Amino acid sequence: MIELDYSRFVLALMIVVGLIGIFAFVLRRIGFGNIRTSSSSRQQRRLTIQEVASIDARRKLVLVRRDDTEHLVLLGLSQDLLIESGIPVSDSDKTITKNIKRDSAFKRVITDVLSKTK
Repeated sequence: MIELDYSRFVLALMIVVGLIGIFAFVLRRIGFGNIRTSSSSRQQRRLTIQEVASIDARRKLVLVRRDDTEHLVLLGLSQDLLIESGIPVSDSDKTITKNIKRDSAFKRVITDVLSKTK
């Protein structure tokens, strides 16, 4: 009788832990496990993360802006790689207006990198 109660407890615990794992996996695949960019800053910061793109489950491309230059970095589990440094920021990229979609420097650099590899 006691073994049956313990086996039910262990089985229920394994089911709950499994459901939590599946839920975390689904949320991560949707994109909730990514690096967050700060959209609201009270003071002007010199270093900001402009955009993040997931390459696969282990690697991410990050566009970092420092002063008036942008740097494209490939982040991995054990190794980080600077892909391009010193990308100048145009005047249209400096003026950030709300509710207007703009072609960002990130998209331009990615298309340039992908066109060079083909």
